[in-house]
Amino acid sequence: MRLVCISDTHGHHRGLGIPDGDVLIHAGDFTDQSNIAEVTDFLKWFEQQSHTARVLCCGNHDSLFESDPDIARVLIPSNITYLQDSGCEISGLRFWGSPVQPWFYDLAFNRQRGDEINRHWAMIPMNTDVLVTHGPAYGTLDRIGNSERGGCEMLRARILEIGPRLHVCGHLHDGYGTDFLGKTMLVNAAICNEEGRPLREPIVIDL
Repeated sequence: MRLVCISDTHGHHRGLGIPDGDVLIHAGDFTDQSNIAEVTDFLKWFEQQSHTARVLCCGNHDSLFESDPDIARVLIPSNITYLQDSGCEISGLRFWGSPVQPWFYDLAFNRQRGDEINRHWAMIPMNTDVLVTHGPAYGTLDRIGNSERGGCEMLRARILEIGPRLHVCGHLHDGYGTDFLGKTMLVNAAICNEEGRPLREPIVIDL
């Protein structure tokens, strides 16, 4: 199965070149201001992509989905699978997605480090194959600038416990790239750089 991974497009989706594949995954921050017009425009574009399946997770900029979830969910086309502390199965692969990240600039889906955020990670099933979260795990693909790290320690521990085949994230734009944590391949698919310019390419993974 070919997975095409993107994140942190921040409204620049229509200028992207998206490779062909089986599943298109967006790991959050598809909007910038998250008003209804911006959300609707993204969802129309996302549903039109040629992939067999489209998996969507929110990020800290996608505040409509936290402030007015009933309105936001009505906007989602039927051919998009939206994951918010929930899962799905696609061609035998088990996906799980969560939008939360450690507290960051008082935006959407923030949780305090410790027990509050760990309640979300505890929900991830042990048999998960592909984990999609907006934020990265601590220690890799989580750079803020040249030195500071902003990933979640408890997410790292849960990934090591479960050992999914793939973890897709974004959020911290400087962390773009791929790495491994134990046997899990990690992807930070942030398209925009720290200046908000969409300069990165989608990351394609074959499982």
